[in-house]
Amino acid sequence: MDMFNHEPPGYVCPFCRLVAGEDDPAGVNLQDDIVRGNELATAFVAPTWWPNNHGHVLVVADAHHENLYDLPSPYGHAVHDLVREVAVAIRRTYGCDGITVRQHNEPSGWQTAWHYHVHVFPRYPGDDLYALPSMPGFVPAAARLPYADKLRSYFSSL
Repeated sequence: MDMFNHEPPGYVCPFCRLVAGEDDPAGVNLQDDIVRGNELATAFVAPTWWPNNHGHVLVVADAHHENLYDLPSPYGHAVHDLVREVAVAIRRTYGCDGITVRQHNEPSGWQTAWHYHVHVFPRYPGDDLYALPSMPGFVPAAARLPYADKLRSYFSSL
């Protein structure tokens, strides 16, 4: 269904690079951000945060599929399974009161990275996730690392 795709010519997919074992030269997505994976999906601490929802996680399909319309069922199931595992891990380790899961398709649906991904946000009372814009720029790797370490520690204890 490429009629619903918006990936520009020459797009270098940051998620494909991460899944392939490459760090982003600018430090935006790093191997140290990865917290868990399965045979078809990878989860990592996102470099873009909202003011009151630090440490949110992205779960991506390991193969390059732009959006929900293109996503083969086996990848969809693998992503969903990993989203659930990450949601439980965030709930158990961040001290949050709930979880929000979001997935965007096409520019009008707020998609900005042209690779299928799902956001898993920690939620807190009065956090205003839907009222506030994301923080400007990318969160430094050093700020992401404690969240990634918490989640990896949780998963290694299973």
